[in-house]
Amino acid sequence: MERLPDVLVRGLTADGAFRLICARTTHLTADICQRQQTDPTATVALGRLLAAGALMTGLLKPGQRLALAVEGNGPLRRLQVEGDADGRICGTIAQPVAALPPREGHYDVATAIGRAGFLRVIKDLGLKEPYQGMVQLSSSEIGEDLAHYFMVSEQTPACVNLGVLLDPQAGVDASGGFLIQVLPGCPDQALELLEQQLAQLPPLSQLLATGTEPAVILQTLFPTQSLQLYPPQPLRFSCHCNRDRAAALLASLPTKEQNALAASIAGLSVTCEYCKTQYGFTPEDLTSTARLDTP
Repeated sequence: MERLPDVLVRGLTADGAFRLICARTTHLTADICQRQQTDPTATVALGRLLAAGALMTGLLKPGQRLALAVEGNGPLRRLQVEGDADGRICGTIAQPVAALPPREGHYDVATAIGRAGFLRVIKDLGLKEPYQGMVQLSSSEIGEDLAHYFMVSEQTPACVNLGVLLDPQAGVDASGGFLIQVLPGCPDQALELLEQQLAQLPPLSQLLATGTEPAVILQTLFPTQSLQLYPPQPLRFSCHCNRDRAAALLASLPTKEQNALAASIAGLSVTCEYCKTQYGFTPEDLTSTARLDTP
C-alpha cells in the first residue's frame, strides 16, 4: 500500500469545548529515522517524538517555531525535534541504537529513554526571549509525558495519543498522533463522552496504516458533534543547515583551536546532526576562518 502524504489537521468542536489536532507523520518518521540510522526501538521512540513535535506546531502562529526534547538516563540519551508553523520538521537522536529486546510484545521505549529525565519545550514566539518549559518524565512513553507537560507547564488538560507501527523488516508502516486539549468551560458530560470514545478507539497506528484520514479519526472521537476543521496542512522534512552555518560553527571556536586544526590535518568535515549532510573544509578554509575571527 502506497504511503499517504504527511498532513496535519486542526480545529475545534462546534461547542468550543475542545481543541483538536491530528497528524500523519509516516514519511517524516521513515525519512528521518533512515538518516539517523535508528534500530527498531529507537525508530519507535523518535517516531513518537516527531509526531508530538508535529502536533505542537499546530498550536503555533505564522512565523513561530519550537523545539521539543527528551533527555533520559537510558541508552538513547537525548532525542530532539524542531518544527515551525509552516509544517517544516526535523529531528535527531544522540544514540540511534537502543539494543533492547521487545517487552511483552512491544518495543521498550520507556527503558530506551530511561525512567529518569526531562521533557523540554522551547518556543520562539517572536518575543525578546523564547519561552522555555520543562517537566520531569512521568512515564518515558512520550505521549503521557507530553500530556503531563501541558498540565504542569501550560495548565491545559490534554489527551495525547502517539503511534508508530513497523513492518516485519522494521520499516515504518505508519506514524502519527492526535492531541485533544480541554478548553475552559468544557462540561463534565463532554469529558465523559470523550473518555468513552477513547476507550473504544482502535490502536491509532493501525488506523493510520489502513489509510484512515486524520480528519476521520477526529470525527470518530466526536461522533455526535460537528467539528470546525481547517484544511489539511502538509508536513515535510526540512533542515536549516547550510555551509555558511557550518563555517560559523567553526568560527565560534577559539582562534588557537582553529589554527591548530588548520595546521594539523588535511581537512575537516562538519556533519549536520539533523540531515547528516557533510560540509568539507580545507586547511586554507580553516585558516581563512581563523583570520576572520581574529579581533
